[in-house]
Amino acid sequence: MSKQASGNLTQGPIMRVLFRLALPIMAATFLSTAYSLTDMAWIGKLGSKAVAAIGVGGMYGWLSQGLAILARMGGQVHAGQAIGRGDQDEARHYAVSSVQLVTLFGVVYGAICLLLPGPLIGFYNLDDPTTVHMAKQYLMIACGASVVNFLNFTLTGLYTAQGDSKTPLIANAAGLLLNMILDPLLILGIGPAPRMEVIGAAVATVFSQVVVLVILIAAMKPDNLLRQGSILCPEKKRYFADVIRMGTPAALQSAFYCAISMVLTRMVGAYGEAAIAVQRLGGQIESLTWNTADGFGSAMNAFCAQNYGAGKLDRVRKSYRVSARLMIGWGALIGALFIFFPKGIAGLFFHEAEVLTLSVGYFVIVGLSEPFMCLELMAIGSMSGLGRTKQCSLISIIFTILRVPLAWALSRTGLGLNGIWWALSVSSIVKGILLHIFFHRECTQLEKDLSE
Repeated sequence: MSKQASGNLTQGPIMRVLFRLALPIMAATFLSTAYSLTDMAWIGKLGSKAVAAIGVGGMYGWLSQGLAILARMGGQVHAGQAIGRGDQDEARHYAVSSVQLVTLFGVVYGAICLLLPGPLIGFYNLDDPTTVHMAKQYLMIACGASVVNFLNFTLTGLYTAQGDSKTPLIANAAGLLLNMILDPLLILGIGPAPRMEVIGAAVATVFSQVVVLVILIAAMKPDNLLRQGSILCPEKKRYFADVIRMGTPAALQSAFYCAISMVLTRMVGAYGEAAIAVQRLGGQIESLTWNTADGFGSAMNAFCAQNYGAGKLDRVRKSYRVSARLMIGWGALIGALFIFFPKGIAGLFFHEAEVLTLSVGYFVIVGLSEPFMCLELMAIGSMSGLGRTKQCSLISIIFTILRVPLAWALSRTGLGLNGIWWALSVSSIVKGILLHIFFHRECTQLEKDLSE
C-alpha cells in the first residue's frame, strides 16, 4: 500500500497540506463549542445548582480523559511516524493496540463511576443536598458509559494520524447536532418527551456519543489501518509497551491538570454554588480558545509525526511558525471579547445577579491569558508529534501544580475569589512562553542528531 493512500503529509505545499488537515478538526471543535454553549444555555434555565452539579460530575469525565489520551497519543504518534517511514504494517499494529488498550480503560473507569458515585462527589464537600443528588445522577450516566467516549477520542486520533480529518468531522458533527436537538427535549421536557433535567443532559450526551462511534466504525475505508487487522486479536506486548510509554506523559499531564482543577473547584466551592457555576460557565465559554487550539495541536501532532518520521524537520519548523501566529491571533481576539464584554457574555447564560457579578472578574482576568493558552496547546501537539511527550508534559505538570499554592495565597489577600482566577491566568501565560521556547530548542537538537 502506498504512503499516499494512508494520507501522506510529507509532500506538497506546507500551508495547503496543513490546512487541509487542520480545518476539518477546527470545524469539529467549533461544533463542539457550539454544543457546549447550547447545552449550558439550556441547563442554565434550571438554575445555578444544576450548572454546579453538572460541573462537578463532569469533572470526572474530564479526569478520565487522561486514560483516553494515553492510548490515543501513543497510538497516534507511533502510527503517524510509522506512516512517515512508509511502514504500514507497523502503523497497523500500533493502531490496533491503542484501540484494545482504550477499550479496557473505558470499561474499568465506567464501572468505578457506576459503583462509587457517593465517594466521588463527596470529594467536593458540597453543602446543598439537591446539588449533590443531581451530580451523582449525571456522573453515573455520563461517566458510566466512558468506553464509548474513549473509543471516539482514540479513533479520531487514528484517523488524523492517517491524514483523514474529514471523517471524524462528519461523525462528530452528526453527534453534536443530535445532542443539540435532544438537550432541550430531554432537559426541559418539550413536546412528548418527559422533563428529565440533569438526567436528560447526560442521556442526550451518551446517546449522541454512541451515534458518533457507529459512524466512525462504519466509515472506515479498506485502506484504514484498523480494517487491515483484527481488533479482537491480541497484539504483541511490545506494541502495548510502546503505546503506553509514549502516551503516559500526556496522560499524566491531563490527569494532573484535571486533578488540580478539581482541587481548585473545591477551593472555589468555599464561595458557594454560584462561584462553582461561574467556573463551569467560564470553562465552557473558554472552550472557544481551548478546543480550537487543541484541535490545531492535534493536526500539528499528525503533521509533525509524519514529517519527523520522514526526516523533514524543515517542514516541521515552517508549519509551526504559521500555526503559532494563527493561534496567538485567535487567542487575542477571544481574550479581547472576554475583557471588554464580560457581563454581556455571562448574561447570555445566567440570569441571577450574584452569578453575573462573579462572572465579570473571571472573564477579565482569564482573558489576559488566552493567547498564551492557545500557544501552549499548539506547542504541546507539535512537540508530542516529535515524540517529545515527556518534555512538554513535565513543563505543563509543574506549572499546573503551582496553581494550587498560588491560588491559596492570592485568595487570602483582598482579591478573594479573583485570586484563584489570577492563579489560572498567570500559570497559563508562563506555560505558553516556556513551551514555545522548548519546542524550538528540541527542533534544534533533533536537527543536530539527524546531521550526525
